[in-house]
Amino acid sequence: MRATGRFAVWVTILTWALASCNAQNPPHGNYFSETGHFVEGEFLRFYNHAANPALLYGFPITSRFTSRDGKTVQYFQRARFELVTDTLGNENVRLTPIGAALHQPIPQLEPQNPAACETIAGFQVCYDFLKFYKDNGGAEQFGNPVSNAEEQSATYIQYFENARFEWRAQGTQTRVEISQLGQSYFDRLGEDRSYLIPPQPIDASIAPVISLDARAFVARSITRANDEQTVSVFVQDQNARGVPGANVEFSVQLPDGNAQTFSTLTDSNGVARISFGFTNQQPGELVVIHIRVEAGGKTQQTIVSFRIWY
Repeated sequence: MRATGRFAVWVTILTWALASCNAQNPPHGNYFSETGHFVEGEFLRFYNHAANPALLYGFPITSRFTSRDGKTVQYFQRARFELVTDTLGNENVRLTPIGAALHQPIPQLEPQNPAACETIAGFQVCYDFLKFYKDNGGAEQFGNPVSNAEEQSATYIQYFENARFEWRAQGTQTRVEISQLGQSYFDRLGEDRSYLIPPQPIDASIAPVISLDARAFVARSITRANDEQTVSVFVQDQNARGVPGANVEFSVQLPDGNAQTFSTLTDSNGVARISFGFTNQQPGELVVIHIRVEAGGKTQQTIVSFRIWY
């Protein structure tokens, strides 16, 4: 199959997957452009109830769906929300204990200054971990510790029922972060990975382009000295969605010194394509094509090439 054929099939599959996701789960609620997902209803109220939800939970990496374990859930970078119904029929949200589920016991660190620690549920919480734990909700937010501090890949960590803390040093400053275990737990359960695909927003104006990714392909990697070439560029935003209406400039530098410049816009799938001819080029030489993409005030550049073979 030619490169153009493979590229067309790949774009068709991606477009079908996005459309399928949209049809099954029409999005509404708050849209998070950082990850391209929506949060709604009780999940949104629970998220916004936190003093600093981005710190504690991160951003959504799925929309709401029924998990393989039968629960109505939504995954975030640092947490998983579960919808539960009490004896009175009221719906409430709780955190999945992903820290306890993902913890694998390894040799633990003994505190050098026990006076800087507190024993909680049989484990020592110390130093910056103890301050962060207390300052951000304690057991109500994170559950109890399920380990002492550990060293993993040169990083100091500690597991709690609902989270894992990481200690970071930056010069003379230190800070604690909550590990992004959401997708680790998603993968652990073997969830359907199509739920990670961001749905298209109802109103594209609420999905600003934060960053661009441009990938270029040539129809043929080798050509004759007198021939024609087609170049395709696929432009995606930070959520791996095709960007329509992006301005794409192609600068073709031929081996004989002649240059050709083309400009066009991406189509509704984020694809731009140009064709050009050339004559009397030296066999064995490389043709380099510089590509510049601009959309939403952002720019991206890439390069693709092919060789004159005979």
